[in-house]
Amino acid sequence: MATKSNIKIKDFSETDIWTVQQTLDERWGKGETELQMADVDVRLRSADRDLSTCPAIFWEYDSSNFVIFKIGRSTYKTQFYYRGFDQYGTAVPSFDNILDCVVTVLQVHADLERERKLNDEKQD
Repeated sequence: MATKSNIKIKDFSETDIWTVQQTLDERWGKGETELQMADVDVRLRSADRDLSTCPAIFWEYDSSNFVIFKIGRSTYKTQFYYRGFDQYGTAVPSFDNILDCVVTVLQVHADLERERKLNDEKQD
């Protein structure tokens, strides 16, 4: 698959997909999440003006949506969101290991969920 900047980024490997699925199964239980593969247009670097087409892994859990973008041979970015305008990242620009990528986004999500729950309890 060629990007607009003529960089070819190969799809996720079977090992990448297995790693993500196993991590999600450990986090939420086997069969609770279904991975979907997609191609998305993203900026590879924040200074880029043009978008590049990259492979992505997407999944949903409860009211949260997660995505991992493959932005290089072994380079990944991630984020999660509740609605299109309610997006969260990990504060890590990119990962060179997909396990670190998925574990980090799950931890940031868990921290935010815990914080939201505490705020809801304070308002009651």
